[in-house]
Amino acid sequence: MAGRINDDDVKAVRDAVPIDAVVSEYLQLRNAGGGNLKGLCPFHDEKSPSFQVSPSKGLFHCFGCQEGGDTIAFVMKIDHLSFSETVERLAAKAGITLRYEEGGYNPSHQRGERIRLIEAHQAAAEFYVRALESPEAEIGRTFLAERGFDQEAATHFRVGYSPAGWDHLTRYLRGKGFSDKELITSGLSQDGRRGPIDRFRGRLMWPISDTAGDIVGFGARKLRDDDNGPKYLNTPETPVYKKSQVLYGIDLAKKDIAKASRAVVVEGYTDVMACHLAGVTTAIATCGTAFGNDHIKILRRLLMDNGSARVIFTFDGDSAGQKAALRAFEDDQKFAAETYIAIAPDGMDPCDLRLVKGDDAVRDLVEPRTPLFEFALRQIVGRYDLETPAGRAAALDEAAAVVAKIKTSSVQREVAVQLAGLVGILDQEFVVRRVAQLARWARDKGGDHGDRGGRGGPQGRGQRAGAPQQAAPAFSGPALNLRSPAHRTERELLKLALQKPALVSPAFDAYGVDEFTAAPYAAVRRCIEEAGGAEQGITDDRAYLGAVLDAAPDNTARNLVTELAVEVFHGRTIDETYAGMHLVHVRLRAVDRRIADVQSSLARLGNHVAPQDLAAAQNEVWVLQQYAQTLRAHGAAAL
Repeated sequence: MAGRINDDDVKAVRDAVPIDAVVSEYLQLRNAGGGNLKGLCPFHDEKSPSFQVSPSKGLFHCFGCQEGGDTIAFVMKIDHLSFSETVERLAAKAGITLRYEEGGYNPSHQRGERIRLIEAHQAAAEFYVRALESPEAEIGRTFLAERGFDQEAATHFRVGYSPAGWDHLTRYLRGKGFSDKELITSGLSQDGRRGPIDRFRGRLMWPISDTAGDIVGFGARKLRDDDNGPKYLNTPETPVYKKSQVLYGIDLAKKDIAKASRAVVVEGYTDVMACHLAGVTTAIATCGTAFGNDHIKILRRLLMDNGSARVIFTFDGDSAGQKAALRAFEDDQKFAAETYIAIAPDGMDPCDLRLVKGDDAVRDLVEPRTPLFEFALRQIVGRYDLETPAGRAAALDEAAAVVAKIKTSSVQREVAVQLAGLVGILDQEFVVRRVAQLARWARDKGGDHGDRGGRGGPQGRGQRAGAPQQAAPAFSGPALNLRSPAHRTERELLKLALQKPALVSPAFDAYGVDEFTAAPYAAVRRCIEEAGGAEQGITDDRAYLGAVLDAAPDNTARNLVTELAVEVFHGRTIDETYAGMHLVHVRLRAVDRRIADVQSSLARLGNHVAPQDLAAAQNEVWVLQQYAQTLRAHGAAAL
């Protein structure tokens, strides 16, 4: 081992690297008065800044979660490093050569794992950049030129090229002192028949950096037709690279994001390049994964959730881009910033738009125009025939559940009013009440959730007490009345969702948990929802079932999921017709239950109901009756 780092060197590192400079690499800091700075704490979620930094003292402290310490403590916690790894990293930043108590300087093979992996990626990036100048890389330079990127642009973004041979990079890094184990762990190399070989070969290479600016991975674009790999190949998950926690371009964009309180989320590496070269220097992109929670946390720390913060998504206009936008809307409420969507004319991405219409068109594209919630609702409503009562009812049914997820009541009401206009329902208050009702059901975890049939809803985790009579506090196996047609149908539909998700998706994912009248089945439906929906099982059924099992609140629910996932179907032919029949029966029973409940409530109230409430209830019954009639007449086509 190298031994203990000299105490004087540790002190020199602390003094040489200002804490505010280090912290600013991860979050936006603002004046807090008294010489202190403040920002959103990176160690816990918060809406208002309770994290403070004292540059004069070299300390930080969060008054929310009580984390605190000096520069070394901050880097250790945020990057999950050991003490020696942190000191080594900061020393390299300050240009300080460390001494060790046992004598001598720090040999490279004794440095911490993270430091070594970062150094390997930095060396690889330099290798790739030089390789882009080689005759072999002509195809890569042509690719860039055809998309409007010259040598200066390639240099700015450190774009490189991976030679087509088996082990060019591997041999180069070995020569730099990196071990085979480090090369495999880093994801730069992979096991071959005779030892490590290059993971990336014959591709255009983009280095992916973390917020601090360290290169942690690469994105590689296919260039040749004889390359049988995917169009884009990213670094695998490693100790330093987690695709859900990195944003391409964040190292270049973070200062302008903080300064402008605005971030532009695009879909690819060339889109980031095009935006930055056009003057939109707040553009970033995800790396082979959907925009999610960890990405939101990164941006929130930079935007600091002030009232003027904006996040603009520029998804392609095709169906995949629209699905990406809807996924982003699912997480919209985790931002305090306002979110917008921008889709270029003819569905062009920013790279194509710059090439065809110039920089001005890219800058104009990302000017906020359409709120993300409005786009999402229009996409949902647009799937239905609003000329028919059944179509309006179905559109309202799906879209209201989305609006109900909005946490701020005033915003929720405002969006509900807009939804009424989109669907074409004149009674705005009816829509507002419907949305508020769905929101209450979602919040009410322990009591009667209600559903379209007014029955007891599903029981959440640890909420067995106080459940409706028909749901036992804990169930063993089905614990149901399988003579009930409703229970049999619900069970068969859940089996379809678990075993043959392609037959019921995407319709099944629009079904509310409360459409399943049996509490055990409602619990399974909730597990599927928390796992991302049945749609997740179309591409990778093993990972999908694993996610459903992971979402189970206890062993009883987990056992039921397993049981439904292996149980034989009742039907002889399991096809779209069979799936559609069960989808319709479950939905139709829910609609009929809701109609009966509303009519029963009106009968109980008699003449004591307010005129406006009576009108709203009658309107709801009429809409539901039309929808039920359409379901009976047209089956799954009406879903």
